[in-house]
Order: sequence, then C-alpha cells, then structure tokens
Amino acid sequence: MTINNVDRFKAKVARGELCVGTSITFTDPAISELVGDAGYDFTWIDMEHCPIDIATALGHVMAVRGTGAAPFVRVPAGDPIIIKPILELHPAAIIAPQVQSIADVEEVVAACKYPPVGIRGFGPRRGRQFGGQPYPEYLVDADAQIMVIVQIEHIDAVADLDGILAVEGLDGLCVGFNDLAGSMGLSGQVTDPRVVAVTEEVIDKTRQTDKTIGISMGYDREAVAHWLARGLQWISLGGDFNLLYAKVKDTLDNVRAIERD
Repeated sequence: MTINNVDRFKAKVARGELCVGTSITFTDPAISELVGDAGYDFTWIDMEHCPIDIATALGHVMAVRGTGAAPFVRVPAGDPIIIKPILELHPAAIIAPQVQSIADVEEVVAACKYPPVGIRGFGPRRGRQFGGQPYPEYLVDADAQIMVIVQIEHIDAVADLDGILAVEGLDGLCVGFNDLAGSMGLSGQVTDPRVVAVTEEVIDKTRQTDKTIGISMGYDREAVAHWLARGLQWISLGGDFNLLYAKVKDTLDNVRAIERD
C-alpha cells in the first residue's frame, strides 16, 4: 500500500468513476486534512500561484495520509531542479504547468523518473518510509508511485498534442481553460466556442490513449455536466479560498436577511 493514496485514485479512475479535488492555496495543512475528511479524492496543492513553499507543501502532503485523498502538487515550473526536492515529499502526482511542446513534456517526465528512464537523482526519504523500506523493494515501483501530469494551457501544446500523448512515462493531461484561452487571444473567454472546441479535442484524443484526462475549473453545474458527458475522468473544482468565501458570504447574507425580517 502506498502512503500517498495514489493506488486509490488510479483504481477509481480505472473503474470509470469520477475523481473530484480542489485547490489548496492556504498554508495551514489543516485545510488539506479537512478536504480529505470531507471525502474529496485528491487535493491540488498549488505551488505555482500561491505562497506555498516546499516545507508547507510537505505539511499538506502528510495531512491527507489518514484520509482517502491523493495529494497532487502543482510545481512552479517544469524545471528538473525545481521538481527534484518536491518529488521527495512523495506526493501522488506532480502537475507541471505551461508545457508548450513535446520537448517540455519529455523534460518533465525525465525529471520524475529514475535512470535509465529518466534523470531523477536518488535520495528518497519519505517515499521509502524514512528507511523502513529496503532500497530494492522501493525501486520496484517507485516511478509508478508518483503520477506525472502536464497542463495543456497553451495553444502550442495543442499543436503538439499527438506527440505529447505518445511520451512514455506520462500519466495524464489537465486542461487549463484560462491560460489556454489567453494563448488564443481570448483572455477571460473560456466559454468561447473556439476554446471549447480545443478542449474537446484534447479530451477526445486523450481518451483514445492510456493517459488520464482532467480539468481544473471553477464550479459551474452546467459546465461540469458538459465536461463529464465528454469523458472527463477527474476534475479540480475551485479552491479553498473561494469555497470559504462562498460559505462565509452565504452565512452573512442569511443572518442579514433574518435581521431584516
């Protein structure tokens, strides 16, 4: 059994069940524990846009071990030097943003895999239970214990999609609507038919392979229904900040309404 719940996530996807997650942007690891306890399938620990350093990310990864949630980490960039220490946190997945070519994806995959497949340096700690697991046993499936996912959020990556999907060792793709739209000269227009068509192309082509396909987006019932019908396998909906804001605002509005009554 893995300590990052990756097997649970993979099994659910294999059964054709939707996996649901949300972005983690606050620093307190209690947020991740709460999300896991609430029944989410994975967390999306965001080191790209948020004030989460590697020590904070470790806390978030460890916080969900006792839940069913698989901790995904979106790294700041696909640079192997950046990725290397994050791998030692032993998350369930590394998500690399803003890949734009086959070469970008190959670099990310190589950074996440041990030789001879990749170039990952050898220095496991948490991944082999701080010495509790013998090296030979750890190495049997070490590469498989951390999924490699890249974000398709630039139109140039879509042009290279067939080649990207053929990269050995890549586990999945995730569409990033907002940046994808921006790269098409359509910033903020995520429902534009051209953006929708490109997203559908990514989903359709990915479903024809052994890779998984997910989306990160804000919650919208109609949009979620559309993408699930299209064949989406996992989805990250909103984040801790807007989920908290929505509940806080709703509670306040309800109290004010009672006051007026």
